Amino acid sequence: MKTEQLEKYLGRPDMTIVEAMRRIDENNKKILYIVDGERKLIGSLSDGDIRRWIIKTGEIGATVDRAMFQTPKYLYNDAADKADELLSIQTTIDSIPILTGDGVVTDIVFRDLHSAYPVRKKLRPSLAGVPVIIMAGGKGTRLYPYTKILPKPLIPVGNVPIVERIINSFREYGADRFYMILNYKKEMIKSYFSEFKIDYEMNYVDEPEPLGTAGGIRIIDEQFNSPVIVTNCDILIRADYVDILQFHRDMGNALTIVSSLKHTVIPYGVIHSKAEGLVASMEEKPHVSYLVNTGMYVIDAAHLSEIPKDRVYNMTDFIDQLVAADCKVGIYPVSEDSFLDMGEFEEMKRMEEKIYSNGVLNGN
Repeated sequence: MKTEQLEKYLGRPDMTIVEAMRRIDENNKKILYIVDGERKLIGSLSDGDIRRWIIKTGEIGATVDRAMFQTPKYLYNDAADKADELLSIQTTIDSIPILTGDGVVTDIVFRDLHSAYPVRKKLRPSLAGVPVIIMAGGKGTRLYPYTKILPKPLIPVGNVPIVERIINSFREYGADRFYMILNYKKEMIKSYFSEFKIDYEMNYVDEPEPLGTAGGIRIIDEQFNSPVIVTNCDILIRADYVDILQFHRDMGNALTIVSSLKHTVIPYGVIHSKAEGLVASMEEKPHVSYLVNTGMYVIDAAHLSEIPKDRVYNMTDFIDQLVAADCKVGIYPVSEDSFLDMGEFEEMKRMEEKIYSNGVLNGN
């Protein structure tokens, strides 16, 4: 690997969690190897390490030396030819750095998906039988005039309607039980799905009038005995949905919000003021980072009955209600690049570019 390529996968211990997550998004390998000023290996930082750090501490401005894994596996140069074999028997890593005798990183070998060595994957549960509720009743006014002709769920991203991409993403994890809350142009959505054979259960739930981002859930005339996943119809989350559900269960949450890191540059010089109208300091185009609500949730079935019937009720109202009642509301953080939003034209364009750049042209 050339030096300029290698740099994409290397980070410094004093970089922030936000910077590291952005670098991981850019290299598309879900990991950075942390090195000192002489490029000697001192740790590794995966997207999972970052997620665990944020969940544990809530600190997104911390430096990576506090969150990194300090004893990553590695091979020395004289054993580099063993890298593929080692990766074939390791189920927890997808790459391994190659070091000189004094610990300097000279190369990184990534798992070859077409390797002759079988990859031993742990048997994992799927989302089979887990209800997935898609909130698809809104008018999508931010996408007007497109939504004057098509309902928002059927607006294509690439050559596939967004709601079909959402369903296909869940199908990858074994989901086979869907509920779609419908209102605006509902017959058009039903007609679209009636034109081809599906290999999963689809239940249409007609909303008599708009009931907000949570109210429509109470129309579902069914008792669930497992957590349900709820998602807006205009987003894609590129994450392990099984892991999200397992996290929700392990934490004992009443509701889990899938949240995304958002990094914004304020395009102005920001003034910090003090008393008597005086300037304390100036900050030119500062960077601001925070966690945002993506519009995907896991809700414990026992709490669904607390959503009121027959009135407008938003998910933010439900979350506030649960927090006020001292119920556990948690977050499952994903990177900024893992959250694709079709709610506005610019974001829709970014979603399309991201899907195409990953070579996914049909379905996901």
